[in-house]
Amino acid sequence: MGTRKAIVVGAGIGGLTTAAALRKIGVDVEIYEAADQRRNSGTGLGIASNATSVLDALGIDIRLRGQEVRKFELLTTTGNLMRELPIPEIATELGAPVVSIHRSELADALHDAVGDTPIHYGAQATGYTIDGDRVTVRFGDERAAEADLLIGADGIRSVVRAQLQGAAPVTEYGYVCWLATIPFTHPGLATGYARHYWGSGRRFGLIDIGGGNAYWWGTANMPAHQARDWQGGKDDILAAYAGWAPEVVQAIEQTDEAAIVAVPAQDRPFSSTWGEGPVTLVGDAAHPMLTSLSQGAGSSIEDGYVLAHHLATADDHIAALRNYEQARIPRTRGLVEGSRRLSKSEQLENPIARGVRDWFLRYAPAGVVKKINAEPMRFTVPTLAVTEPRGKYEDAGEKTTG
Repeated sequence: MGTRKAIVVGAGIGGLTTAAALRKIGVDVEIYEAADQRRNSGTGLGIASNATSVLDALGIDIRLRGQEVRKFELLTTTGNLMRELPIPEIATELGAPVVSIHRSELADALHDAVGDTPIHYGAQATGYTIDGDRVTVRFGDERAAEADLLIGADGIRSVVRAQLQGAAPVTEYGYVCWLATIPFTHPGLATGYARHYWGSGRRFGLIDIGGGNAYWWGTANMPAHQARDWQGGKDDILAAYAGWAPEVVQAIEQTDEAAIVAVPAQDRPFSSTWGEGPVTLVGDAAHPMLTSLSQGAGSSIEDGYVLAHHLATADDHIAALRNYEQARIPRTRGLVEGSRRLSKSEQLENPIARGVRDWFLRYAPAGVVKKINAEPMRFTVPTLAVTEPRGKYEDAGEKTTG
């Protein structure tokens, strides 16, 4: 592999995973992050078997940092069971768990994995310039950095993506998602629960993330401009879920208003242009997706690993980037489109359409339900040709799955 140095723009999940994977193959990595300091905030995430298998291959075990899902239920607004999904069964068959985890716990695990990799905070990328097979990244404080590779991991509003594809507005779906994590126990909820309550234009999720804590989220249809700049408060959320299952109301009541995050439902039109020359994209910078399939973080983790896989044995690192993109585009396009389809069904308000949806949830054949849920979770982890281990990795041993 001829690559000597890579710049990763963005220190989120995709950027950190990419840096960890590139370190494994001997690439000298530096991360540049727009935020002024490391952020320990955030809410919860679901990391499905496809992503936990990749993390395992990188030697990153998140099981003790979160909670393995042991029961996944779809319920009515009042808490009546519509369907138990076979998520734990699928995870067992795939050989990797589904883990619910606080975002900061996952970030801690990834920071441990990148070790002494330099992370430059307060570095807002403004653009890049390609000179042959090298690239220079410019930052808002007039700094510049040069490398063999530039990986844009800077999220849905990626500066790197904008230069590649041109500025374009996000796609808005007309609902807001409220998110929070809280200390939470309930006598009716066993360890490892994941519960989704479906209503009319509204849903609610209540998920065990371990350590006596829960992650909850709620969605509500509203005009896109209101979702984009939601101005309500905790009382408005309680009103939206008045009459729902007692544990739903209890979770909201126990949450400090300042701890609730409101996020509009947004993505971007899928593009097959992920790179040029020594530049490429990972994660939300490449393929932002709605949360319905719970694969945003997981697909970012896959991206970073697959990128390293293609670079590991390549003589031509630019060709390796194009091979990475071609490998990832079909998979991520399917996840983006699948998230949109599921989101549309989840947020239905029409009573007839909701009736058909709920009938399917209750009575669809078990094999059909299992196949639908297993498809996003299936991922073959390619072999990573580890070279030049550095620092703590010399003693940690390497673990790959093929």
